Amino acid sequence: MPMIEAKVTMQLPAEKRDVLKAEFGKAISIMGKPESYLMINLVDGQDLYFGGKKLEKGAYVEVKVLGSIDSGACDKMTARICEILQKELGIPGNAVYVSYWGTSNWGWNGGNF
Repeated sequence: MPMIEAKVTMQLPAEKRDVLKAEFGKAISIMGKPESYLMINLVDGQDLYFGGKKLEKGAYVEVKVLGSIDSGACDKMTARICEILQKELGIPGNAVYVSYWGTSNWGWNGGNF
């Protein structure tokens, strides 16, 4: 039950949304989770500030999963997320924050896992 939410400063045309969806879908396997249960939320046009300055190109990404989180997998996932955002949107890695959240309770389809 993974969820990736990416908030970015620029507007995302439909074709970029499709590319990000596909790339994040591949990347979630790093966390040991299947794409078949992955939910993605892309939030564009956000005002993000870092060090007191507004970012022209920046991103905040949350990765949420059912269960515990392996720090080694997080390290690899952060690298992959930064690669995707650099390649697809021109966002440099030093303008990207990624947070990870693991939970033992996750609801879906009227129940909890």
